[in-house]
Amino acid sequence: MAVMALKCPDIEVVVVDVSRPRIDAWNGDHLPIFEPGLAEVVKARRGKNLFFTADVERHVADADIVFVSVNTPTKTRGLGAGKAVDLAYWESAARMVADVSHSGKVVVEKSTVPVRTAEAIEKILAHNGHGVEFQVLSNPEFLAEGTAVGDLLCPDRVLIGGRDSAAGRNAVQTLRDVYARWVPVDRIITTNLWSAELSKLAANAFLAQRVSSVNAISALCEATGADVTEVARAVGKDPRIGGRFLDAGVGFGGSCFQKDTLSLVYACECSGLPEAAGYWRQVVAMNDYQKSRFVRRVVSSMFNTVAGKKVAVLGFAFKKGTGDTRESPAIDVCRGLLGERAHVSVYDPMVSEEQIQRDLAPAAAPAKARSRVAVARDAYEAARGAHGVCILTEWDEFRALDYRRIHGGMEKPAFVFDGRNVVDAGELREMGFVVYCVGKPLDEWLSHMPAAA
Repeated sequence: MAVMALKCPDIEVVVVDVSRPRIDAWNGDHLPIFEPGLAEVVKARRGKNLFFTADVERHVADADIVFVSVNTPTKTRGLGAGKAVDLAYWESAARMVADVSHSGKVVVEKSTVPVRTAEAIEKILAHNGHGVEFQVLSNPEFLAEGTAVGDLLCPDRVLIGGRDSAAGRNAVQTLRDVYARWVPVDRIITTNLWSAELSKLAANAFLAQRVSSVNAISALCEATGADVTEVARAVGKDPRIGGRFLDAGVGFGGSCFQKDTLSLVYACECSGLPEAAGYWRQVVAMNDYQKSRFVRRVVSSMFNTVAGKKVAVLGFAFKKGTGDTRESPAIDVCRGLLGERAHVSVYDPMVSEEQIQRDLAPAAAPAKARSRVAVARDAYEAARGAHGVCILTEWDEFRALDYRRIHGGMEKPAFVFDGRNVVDAGELREMGFVVYCVGKPLDEWLSHMPAAA
């Protein structure tokens, strides 16, 4: 919405939310989320044609187009728990839109939703809209955290799905005209509603599948002495494959990949397609395996026990360029280490201590376990007195650390477990470190210590 306000200065954009503290933050100097370039865009348009308010109903009633961007988490109980999307927030929003509207509106799905959600929303609006005419469109977002502003300013595609009727086509054209103010028309794709809804799930599942595929190869590389970086570079030179999303690591995270892949699994199951469901389920299973394999490698390398040992964790966000920790691999790795009774010292340049403690609370519920989690002010503090260092987010600063200084302050032998392949393993070995990099040939030390079962 901020980018839309920037590119369409004659359109009034009002962002509404029921959380007044969140709205206050959007109106203040410290935005509630970190995204490179976003603060500058917000400050450029805020108070001109971009407004943030908790007066939800009044502004929804006045709007011509309503973008619904509510949370759509995975259900934790009931039918489809662990796979199906919980649409409670979406339904609540749709009922509110119907209740307060006195003029026709275009209602746009921005949240990632299961296929045919628009049909359910149409029914809610039709039965509760007091005769007001609504058109529902699907306009999924393909931005990535950390590069979102650039992705929006110059998108590779904008997807708009609508009904094949006169009113539906008019609604599609209305939204298309907004994007055409700054997006080349050949990048604006129009489809039917169901194709647009499914495209978002499919796109994220395909990307997740690429990550799981290269991580599966990384395990074989370690077993055979191959180098996953070299393999990925050779494979990625094939133009039919390409080189993006072929970086091996400790696993994918974020709010979308796992949730959307599991939603696709559930859609396949509900459509009577168990083989297709099993295929996509394995993408998530492979991601879980990669995280647990990393923990096993840490434990087995350090004489098959980390009990009572300090392990430094560098990076807690699911990737660099964001403070988002949703489904971050670091959470599962830390929980695995805590389960082995390690003392974990975490440092991340963009994640608060409160967030780290909150994410690790389920694993650290007992007082003794909670006391084994510390949050450091920098990487050197985190590593001081540690037996091992785990690099779990690819922040640029971790490439430039003084590892000789870090080595001097650690217990010996000093281990580095690089879950993002950011360090020069050869240089660190010359300093005296025992180094493990995902998918890379193992140290002689590590090759004699296979990962614990």
